[in-house]
Amino acid sequence: MPVTKAVGNGPARLDAALLTLVGVMVLGGMMSYLDATIVNVGISTLGGEFHATLATIEWVTTGYLLAVALAIPVAGWAVVRFGAKRMWLLGLSVFLIGSTLCAFAWNAESLIAFRVVQGLGGGMVDPIMMTVVAGAAGPARIGRVMGLVSVPITLGPVIGPVVGGLLLDSFSWEWMFLVNIPFALAAIALALRVLPADAPSSGDRVPLDALGVALLSPGFAALVYALSQAGGDGFGSTKVLIGLAVGIVLFAAYAVHALRTTATPLLDLRLFANKGFGASVTTMFLLGGGLFSLLFLLPLYYQRVHGHSVLESGLLLAPLGLGTLIGMPVAGNLADRAGARRLVPTGALLIGAGALVFTGSGPDTPQIALTAAQFAAGFGMGLVGAPTMGSVYRTVPGEAVAGATGAVFVLNQIGASLGIAVVALILQDGGSHATPAADSYAHAFWWPVATSVVVFAAGLLLPGRPRPEPAAEEAGFPAGTPSVTDSA
Repeated sequence: MPVTKAVGNGPARLDAALLTLVGVMVLGGMMSYLDATIVNVGISTLGGEFHATLATIEWVTTGYLLAVALAIPVAGWAVVRFGAKRMWLLGLSVFLIGSTLCAFAWNAESLIAFRVVQGLGGGMVDPIMMTVVAGAAGPARIGRVMGLVSVPITLGPVIGPVVGGLLLDSFSWEWMFLVNIPFALAAIALALRVLPADAPSSGDRVPLDALGVALLSPGFAALVYALSQAGGDGFGSTKVLIGLAVGIVLFAAYAVHALRTTATPLLDLRLFANKGFGASVTTMFLLGGGLFSLLFLLPLYYQRVHGHSVLESGLLLAPLGLGTLIGMPVAGNLADRAGARRLVPTGALLIGAGALVFTGSGPDTPQIALTAAQFAAGFGMGLVGAPTMGSVYRTVPGEAVAGATGAVFVLNQIGASLGIAVVALILQDGGSHATPAADSYAHAFWWPVATSVVVFAAGLLLPGRPRPEPAAEEAGFPAGTPSVTDSA
């Protein structure tokens, strides 16, 4: 498929080949984010179907998260070693197989095992998506492209509960997993046609950092597990303390290894010496904490404080998703001209203002005020997400793109788990002291307000207006990353 080159030092246009590539990648990337939250609304249904306790059936979610945590750190190396197209197709295929198996699960244990398979595929898909589109866009177009490709990262979790509620309202539980099959098949078929073939191996194969995998992946999984359990059991419970201790020790050991090794580490910690990269990753960590805490709080708030059903509370999240859907491409277009340093603090103020409305809300608060607050917060997340992701790729050399993507996803996932754990503990503490439901939720909404303040400060450290850069084919992106300047 012949494609158009992006030439010149001005803002390069988003040609049809690049937009087609982005569309194909977003189709695949959206599935894993949707599925992570579709299942959340069906936990009670699954527990009843399989006659399982809540402690057991919650592993349907926890097992998926742990599998994602194991896969993410390895994805960057695999792209460089085996090629982006091969690994993208492998990730989609594993996700498809896991989804199909989940729909035919016969008990809770089999469903948990099949969700682990699904999570391994999902954990590979999203880092590869970011690596591919960053390499294809190049620095001159990275802001606008991130405005498009970041949509599944923030919109997928928002509409997941809505889709899950609609499916459970009309169909059996199996459809929470069967719905993935046609989309996964379409994503695989389109990827076979659109993604350029991987470059032939040069013979200089990148060796796997086996010690890094043995330290980083289990360490990441241990932290995610501990934080996922902390929301219900508190940070003082034995299993949470053990999980945190194991995770921190393994992370510390990995840091020593990564800084001392003469080979290529799984995730290069020296990238954090760059102030812009450090600020970008910190912002994505906080955005994960703020976004997922809101996604956890809002449905419960509408059910417990306003008395809405599960389906109604999911539909009431629509303004948050709409704000994000509009904000992402707007911010992407502005990022290539104005820079992240202006957009991210503005977005942080909108997120904080939106969450602040809920800190003073109650059963009698008009829905129009809550809807406006959600839309403002969603638009603010759009202004934060796309420019920050663009900054990540503007502040690292081309050969470090895959590793930088892994760092972003690792910390974003930890931030999400931490955010949910904190607000769950706030709600639990409020309930244990006979605090009225509205007051407990008002207290919990201060967490996203607080994270928005830190995002505002971190945004001031991000890169300013980008200087004109050469197009993707001149930017030195890593071997194996497809570029729209190639012919397929």
